Amino acid sequence: MTQAPQRLHVLDDAPLSRTQLLGILLCLLLNALDGFDVLAISFASPGIAAEWRIDRAALGLVLSMELIGMAAGSVVLGAYADRAGRRPAILLCLVVMAAGMFAASFAVNVEMLSAFRLFTGLGIGGMLACTNAMVAELANTRTRSLAVGLMASGYPVGAIVGGSIAATLLAGGAWRHVFLFGAGMTALFLPLAWWLMPESIRYLVQRQPKGALRRANGLLARMGHPPLDALPPLGESGKKLPLAQLLAPPLARTTILLTIAYFCHIMTFYFILKWVPKIVVDMGYPPSQAAGVLVWANVGGLSGAVLLSVLSWRVPLRNLLVVALLAATAMVTLFGQGAHDLAGLAWIAGIAGFCTNAGVVGMYALIAQSFPTHARGSGTGFVIGVGRGGAAMGPILAGLLFSLDLQLPAVAAVMAVGSLIASVALLGLKRA
Repeated sequence: MTQAPQRLHVLDDAPLSRTQLLGILLCLLLNALDGFDVLAISFASPGIAAEWRIDRAALGLVLSMELIGMAAGSVVLGAYADRAGRRPAILLCLVVMAAGMFAASFAVNVEMLSAFRLFTGLGIGGMLACTNAMVAELANTRTRSLAVGLMASGYPVGAIVGGSIAATLLAGGAWRHVFLFGAGMTALFLPLAWWLMPESIRYLVQRQPKGALRRANGLLARMGHPPLDALPPLGESGKKLPLAQLLAPPLARTTILLTIAYFCHIMTFYFILKWVPKIVVDMGYPPSQAAGVLVWANVGGLSGAVLLSVLSWRVPLRNLLVVALLAATAMVTLFGQGAHDLAGLAWIAGIAGFCTNAGVVGMYALIAQSFPTHARGSGTGFVIGVGRGGAAMGPILAGLLFSLDLQLPAVAAVMAVGSLIASVALLGLKRA
């Protein structure tokens, strides 16, 4: 008899099959879609501020609405992925994202746009939690950190490609077309995910939904492995995981320190991503060129993501993360000093993006490997969901600091502290 736990150990050691590689690639593309959908509001923000004549404090609130939704979506839909499966949760997230992006293009005031972005954020946050868990479970032991890191690198890819298109759309002053483009691309991925996205075998074996044995054997056949004769007895890991269990031993220390680290660093990260276009426009440049600077920040982010993912094969992940977070602290502070021309500003934004996104990508990989399978969706969803409070706080806090007549150097220095706190929290995790 072929036992499921033994088969999972075989999958951990076996080379990746075409089915696994395809699933990981699709998750990377879905994360790229996330990247554009999140930053659509950043590309559109100068046009929104000009059309509706809103100040920086109000704009900071609008910029944070989908981040607030992402916090709720990560927790709720991350837990849903543990109950219903990774694949159904991913499909639901795509529906929510497409509907929210389409509705945002028809907003006529700040209140409507904020509500639509809040709704869109539910799907974006859930997608991140689901794809993070999915990739960790599709990959084998040797490639897990690399696969999760490369999946996370899809985020800046979406911002680069989508941002280049957005710059063209914004050249004609059509900020609403940015949301229409995002809605169309999101809708396009629905049939692709329906036909190509596999379910996680680890989820099927541990949670054992209806038809789990048949579905697991179908996936094993596609991966070139013999079928299972039976599933193991449904133990504690197959039961619904209460969120309170994440805050009780043995998971509590890991959950709390990862949440603090993610919360603080993501606050710094989204200060850069959300405010760059508005800062550049306020320097006297047109919105299309401001979008170009944000694209360069994401080019740097992509480079940082890939480099950290590759280095994680040879260097302990937490050590890499601490270095990346300390570098992010320094570079965001330097970004606040500004530059004499647009090219210089784009160069500094690119380096800041390199450091901050390397930290984010490393964080996702560390989160994915820190929780066991039965808690991975809930644990990832909790850390990312609560941590997204920092993402929402970043643009709002920066807007409030600007409204107090603080200049960019002071605001950037304050916002850079988040990455410094995150590095300290990870040092505490290393001692755990």
